[in-house]
Amino acid sequence: MKPPSPFFDVIVVGGGHAGVEASLICAKLGISVSLVTISPGAIGRMSCNPSIGGLAKGQLVREIDVLGGIMGRVSDLSALQYKMLNRSKGRAVWSPRAQVDKRVYEKEVLHRVSLSGGLSVLRGEVVEINTSRGGVSGVVLLSGETLFCRALIITCGTFLNGLIHVGEQKTKAGRMGERHSRGITESLLSLGFCSSRLKTGTPPRIKTSSIDFSKCSVSVGDKDPSPFSHFTSAITSPDLPCYITKTNTVSHKIINKSMHLSPMFTGDVLGRGPRYCPSIEDKICRFPKRDEHYLYLEPEWHNSNQIYLNGFSTSLPLSTQITALRAVPALENLEILRPGYAIEYDFFPPSQLKTTLETKTISGLFLAGQINGTSGYEEAAGQGLVAGINAAMFVLNKKPLLLSREDSYLGVMLDDLTTKDTLEPYRMFTSRAEYRLLLRYSNAENRLIKHSEKHSLLTKKELSLLQKKTNLTRAIVSATHTSLGPRALNRVLQKTGEPLVKQKKPIKDILKRPRVSIKDFKESVLDEHLKDTTLFSPLAEEAVLEAETIVKYAGYIKRQKDQIKKLSSINKKKIPDNFNYKGVVGLSLEAKEKLSSIKPETLGQAMRISGVNPSDVAVLSVFLYR
Repeated sequence: MKPPSPFFDVIVVGGGHAGVEASLICAKLGISVSLVTISPGAIGRMSCNPSIGGLAKGQLVREIDVLGGIMGRVSDLSALQYKMLNRSKGRAVWSPRAQVDKRVYEKEVLHRVSLSGGLSVLRGEVVEINTSRGGVSGVVLLSGETLFCRALIITCGTFLNGLIHVGEQKTKAGRMGERHSRGITESLLSLGFCSSRLKTGTPPRIKTSSIDFSKCSVSVGDKDPSPFSHFTSAITSPDLPCYITKTNTVSHKIINKSMHLSPMFTGDVLGRGPRYCPSIEDKICRFPKRDEHYLYLEPEWHNSNQIYLNGFSTSLPLSTQITALRAVPALENLEILRPGYAIEYDFFPPSQLKTTLETKTISGLFLAGQINGTSGYEEAAGQGLVAGINAAMFVLNKKPLLLSREDSYLGVMLDDLTTKDTLEPYRMFTSRAEYRLLLRYSNAENRLIKHSEKHSLLTKKELSLLQKKTNLTRAIVSATHTSLGPRALNRVLQKTGEPLVKQKKPIKDILKRPRVSIKDFKESVLDEHLKDTTLFSPLAEEAVLEAETIVKYAGYIKRQKDQIKKLSSINKKKIPDNFNYKGVVGLSLEAKEKLSSIKPETLGQAMRISGVNPSDVAVLSVFLYR
């Protein structure tokens, strides 16, 4: 029987970072997809900070790139400045970050959406979700039109009953100047889902010409930057500077006097906000002995007339924002183009989802992005990509993409979201990954290429390029097993200030010394292996760095791999979907409640649920596999 028209394999609701990645990967996989959004002109908009990447977030972008997403590629095309964060620490936590041109970024995203075959963009507002026989069947628009589909991905960001606060002023909106969305929350609640409220904030935008940059310190980017995408052949960013100033006791006194006008402290904002990105009000209250806080002045685009004031997220009245900031050096004459504000919105606790991001109760229905309680472009894009891939696999009747804590930060995020309580907006950090030494930004292709091959997420040419990098890394590592005599080794050791040797040793043993680099052995190790000019220069440089990391941290890497091996049997033990936890004698009441609610897919997931103790896991294991 021919399905009714208009019919799509997949419908994606929302045109933010999650919606873009979801719709593009579906189209790439050859299925028909409609991207439904209130504002087609705002697709891919960077509504908050003008940057991509950061601590652990840079790793997410790298993983998105290997799995066929566009965030890394678009970031490289729009970058204004690159920085590798955490260089003073171990390689496991190095994280790339870039200031980007918001306008170029958005333009490039729109361009890719417009050129994508099989993808149609529809202006509209979804107000109801239709289901049939336990699965999703379509959506109803505010206009009354019904669209039909096999799979549905909801990526509404902060738009679900969004409410903006600036002092005592409240505005119903999804973003400043954009109306909020009603109907989806109510429809999901009617289908048996649970919702709650969260909040986030954004700082004011300042007129560039009103700032005295001579009173600021300058922050410049890396001279030899690393691109986000493995497929960026060269970096052509202009390397624009950012600037830094600080608040002071005067500005703090002004803010303290107006604290009663901040909706976050008056109780007007019901949702919980992020601890990791506090408002200026939070900073002053939580750290009363601190006389100053850093403020980062970031351009929003090339030759931008407005500056993003990173570090001054607030919901204070506009008049207070102006007065407090004019007490700050360099901002004495500032003009605010858009005030900082707080926004609260509906989200759906992601324990109601499988790790594929499909809902546990309605087949073919996927949720991705801030609707799952996350915060950040990168987290949203990663979820959108995973949801898009798995929606496509659902339509094609193929096995889903399953990521784990052992192979990716994406896997860590998905596991955290589906097993832990979301009490505040979730943000990725390197500290969330217990195997972060293995999840380096520089080895994303080695960890995830198997998934790209299995699900056809990259072209043959792209896969070949990633394989070349992997092969080069292995070849360089192999070359470090070569032994050199004391004369050759001591030439290097003398230059680096390391103790000399008296006998022949493998290069890999010398590389474990802290001040010795693989580039010190350029002639004996690298020259022979860097002759292949078909590999992009940035990728070749990265292969060298990755090889050095593998050699230097070999012992620690082996230790983490051994830990994974020990836990692999637990992580792989499946739990039936309809398993009756209440019938298990010996489980604590809290464990029964949590397990029945979350319905973990594996014994490993069950082990990571808050409120489930090791003794509960032991009892469950015996009961399942007796």
